Amino acid sequence: MSEIRGGRAARTAGPVHIVGAGLLGASVGLGLRELGVDVTLEDLSPTTVALAADYGAGRVRDASDPEPALVVVATPPDVTADAVEAALARFTESTVTDVASVKLAPYETLRARGLDLTRYVGSHPMAGRERGGAIMARADLFTARPWIICRDGETPAASLAVVEAVALDLGASPLEMTPEDHDRAVGVVSHLPQIVSSLLAGRLLAAPDPAVGLAGQGLRDTTRIASSDPELWVQILTANRGPVVELLDGVHADLESLIAALRDVDAPGAKRAIAGFLADGNRGVARIPGKHGSSERFVRLTVLVDDQPGELGRLLTELGELGVNMEDLRLEHSPGAQIGFAEIAVLPEVVEDARRDLTERGWRTL
Repeated sequence: MSEIRGGRAARTAGPVHIVGAGLLGASVGLGLRELGVDVTLEDLSPTTVALAADYGAGRVRDASDPEPALVVVATPPDVTADAVEAALARFTESTVTDVASVKLAPYETLRARGLDLTRYVGSHPMAGRERGGAIMARADLFTARPWIICRDGETPAASLAVVEAVALDLGASPLEMTPEDHDRAVGVVSHLPQIVSSLLAGRLLAAPDPAVGLAGQGLRDTTRIASSDPELWVQILTANRGPVVELLDGVHADLESLIAALRDVDAPGAKRAIAGFLADGNRGVARIPGKHGSSERFVRLTVLVDDQPGELGRLLTELGELGVNMEDLRLEHSPGAQIGFAEIAVLPEVVEDARRDLTERGWRTL
């Protein structure tokens, strides 16, 4: 039966039991609890499960609790298969899903053990944060994010519906993929970016302080995810090593060609090769979905904002008064200066009017 809270009916029928009360597990719990769904929690760490419960992600499961309708395994990737196997054996009527970021390795491990996977539905919400733990959990973590569901020919419609209901309740967009297609896809859109970001950030270790002091938004953008948990990423990358190595081989070949062109820029075709790599980047970034998953592109208007209390709020208020729909906002501070740069993404057809109107109101734009 659906629960009601705040005028919204939950599709998910509780109880839901979450194994692993870190970032993803606690975020699932928080989102479902907002809808009034009964959520129970467990974790190998008593402190972790107590913290998640204190934050409102659910309650610690008691031996007298009834069997859950759904078990969500939110453990690290290297123990996901073991946790799924344990859940299937412990809860003989429950649908079991996991939210690990790699899908093929756990599935093949479970199949190799000869388990009946009729009640198992692998899934992966494409959401997260640079830092983990229940303390970083959010009820809206999955809002407007894809939630990949991996089914096979043996998956009953009822089990699939249970997992889809949770994804929808948490504001995500369910998508079906095979485990193989999922791992290839996340390899290029998630795992490769993590590697490139980490390698780039690693080059800063040997850079002198004055050089690092010149860092701007470009460096911050490209190294943002480099602060992710190394232990977790070792598990992810080793579990998805096949697609990742294939991608890195391609990057390696591109780097060798680019290095060769830069070593002898006067060689025939060298400058064209360099331009080709940059142009490929332009075309590639144009494929990244924009707001709400659309392919609509935006232009950026930069406004200089004095580093004083209330100035950014005043800018946002005046943009609203001017009827400018801000699609995105990015802030950058100028090192050593009491000024910041607000990069505002707007539709191309409004950028000139917005620039003129802001200038008339005393704002400085670039």
